[in-house]
Amino acid sequence: MTRDVLIVGGGVAGLSAGIFTARAGLDTLIVDPAGGPDDASDADGSILERNAHLENYPGFPAGIDARLYLKMVREQAAEAGCSFFEGRVADVRDRDDGFAVELDAGEMLQSTRVIAASWSDVSYLDGLDIEFVDRGSKTYVGVDEHGRTNVSGLYAAGRVAGRPHQAIVAAGHGATVGLTAISESNANFYHDWVTPEGYFTGRERDVPPGCEEIDDIERGAREAAARDRLSEWIEDPLDDEPTMHPSVDDSA
Repeated sequence: MTRDVLIVGGGVAGLSAGIFTARAGLDTLIVDPAGGPDDASDADGSILERNAHLENYPGFPAGIDARLYLKMVREQAAEAGCSFFEGRVADVRDRDDGFAVELDAGEMLQSTRVIAASWSDVSYLDGLDIEFVDRGSKTYVGVDEHGRTNVSGLYAAGRVAGRPHQAIVAAGHGATVGLTAISESNANFYHDWVTPEGYFTGRERDVPPGCEEIDDIERGAREAAARDRLSEWIEDPLDDEPTMHPSVDDSA
């Protein structure tokens, strides 16, 4: 089975990219050590797991538990249509019809497009003729302003593309790269708007692809569902502890 988009890394950048590509109708698979929202794995995946409390993300005046936020975004990606595969990517190879992706456990996956959104190991891309940027102890993937590498169909998003650590920056860049992948696919897509009824049709325009008009009843139902879902998430604190930086000896 060949996916439309395979995303390496289930952190904020990869999840944001996947939300957009899946909502545009592209078959999107996210490969991450932690798996998806229904997996029980406690494997070290997103660097956001190390954040004690996320306090600079817009929309949360008093901040939010970083691991809770990450779980919420994983669920949102799944509801958008993303599939998840628990594992680590060991190798990506360019093929005439896309990419062959090998996992460290030996599984082989195929995809038309690949978005690298992992951090900080980029060795799985060594078999590709792409540009790497060395900055001291860090190695990034060279990309243009839209997240494209010099290999057609291969993109990089977030920290691996040299963007700053902040979650909001990673989310924004992931969305940008997701839209780039959509624009270079066969998806019939405009934006990704849910508008009030009549926003387009009231001007005698067809509703563009990737947009939706909803009436007041549907809007109210969606707002109520959103409030209920958020209440469920924040009702009780998570038991999860932040992941310490691997260079810190926490046995003392």
